[in-house]
Amino acid sequence: MTRISAGEGTHKPLYNTDAGLVIDEFTSIETPKIISIRNKEGKELKQLLNAPNPLKDFNPVNRKLFTIKNDNGDELYCKMVTPQPFDSTKQYPVVVYVYGGPNVQLVTNTWPAGTDLWYNYMAQRGYIVFTLENRGTPFRGAAFEQATFRQLGEVEMQDQITGVKWLMKQRYVNKDRMGVYGWSYGGFMTTSLMTRHPGLFKVAVAGGPVIDWKYYEIMYTERYMDTPTENPSGYDKANLMNYVENLSGKLMLIHGTSDDVVVWQHSLMYLKKAVQKNVQLDYFVYPGHEHNVTGRDRIHLLNKISNYFFENLK
Repeated sequence: MTRISAGEGTHKPLYNTDAGLVIDEFTSIETPKIISIRNKEGKELKQLLNAPNPLKDFNPVNRKLFTIKNDNGDELYCKMVTPQPFDSTKQYPVVVYVYGGPNVQLVTNTWPAGTDLWYNYMAQRGYIVFTLENRGTPFRGAAFEQATFRQLGEVEMQDQITGVKWLMKQRYVNKDRMGVYGWSYGGFMTTSLMTRHPGLFKVAVAGGPVIDWKYYEIMYTERYMDTPTENPSGYDKANLMNYVENLSGKLMLIHGTSDDVVVWQHSLMYLKKAVQKNVQLDYFVYPGHEHNVTGRDRIHLLNKISNYFFENLK
């Protein structure tokens, strides 16, 4: 086997085996995109694209990829975005951005786009943004990915807490100004962290959160949890309705009223239980939006989330 790619980052190849050529699409945290044609020995024959830096006119930030180990000895991929210039003698507030579910990889050596640009926005305003890939996420081997089977929300939180503990050991982190944000599975993780491990975070935003896996899509849930009849303890332990009264800190739930993935019922049930338990939380809906708030209203969403941290992580 011969490596024909060049440069540390992410390569997407398109092969023509008959001609012995490959189109190599390359990106990294330092390189927006380069597309080139290479032969089977790896020699670049022609460069089709060398994209300019689309962020060159914006304030720069520091972006770092690294690993830490959990108690199981697994290496966990991490990404951290910090303000520039960065003063290691100063203490910064931190927002942990979490997803943590199957089939999604957030920590990659690629050019920032999408939610990654929100990391930049927050770092430009003096925040550190941190993301960790816990067990259950893809491309790390079967044992790593299947560690969450029948127990969603267990080992994922253990690994996320490993990341929180690592952050708290860094002298530049303000331990009293830490928040967490996630959407969908990340909303489930965020709410789990705030109520099953209260006190870790001061502020949280959970968007489109799965509250009770019995009400999520069968084809997804039963793939990872089996059925509620087969795995009643797993469903009960992951049911966030059981932990509402444990909430410590500020939590805002956000939901689209037309969400057909995590149906609106999830957060409404949670809100009703919070009222019954006299637990205070914040709640915001986007009328007519489905699972993701898109279009021009996404600007409103990102301002809503950012301002929640600005106002409550003082």
